[in-house]
Amino acid sequence: MKISQIKITPDTYEPFRLAQGHRVGDLLFISGQTAIDDDGKLTGIGNFDVQAQKSFENLEKVLKAGGSSLKNVIKVTIMLRDMGNFEKIVALRGQYFTAPYPADTIFEVSSLFSPDALIEIEAIAVVDEAADWQK
Repeated sequence: MKISQIKITPDTYEPFRLAQGHRVGDLLFISGQTAIDDDGKLTGIGNFDVQAQKSFENLEKVLKAGGSSLKNVIKVTIMLRDMGNFEKIVALRGQYFTAPYPADTIFEVSSLFSPDALIEIEAIAVVDEAADWQK
């Protein structure tokens, strides 16, 4: 089975010795995406809404680089610093994903890569060319 690394430019994860994700056959395994901008700086300090939007945008960017899209995400794991933002995540799932919605695990963590990071999203997706959703 063919395995290849997903690359984006700039790759703000490279200094941390981790991949944005990997394509394994027709599946993509995407590293946790946060509110990092192209300069490698965390955006939206203290603002969950800004960080969540940027995290979803970064997820979409890596999926596209791997040959997929948000519509073909089959599993997400969302880590929150405050479970009080759960209802906001439900609304964001409706904004960024379409039915049938991906399987999902959401949980609260005491810390992420930075004390100022409020959300991280990792995903598994099927590449667009192989996706054939059964109704």
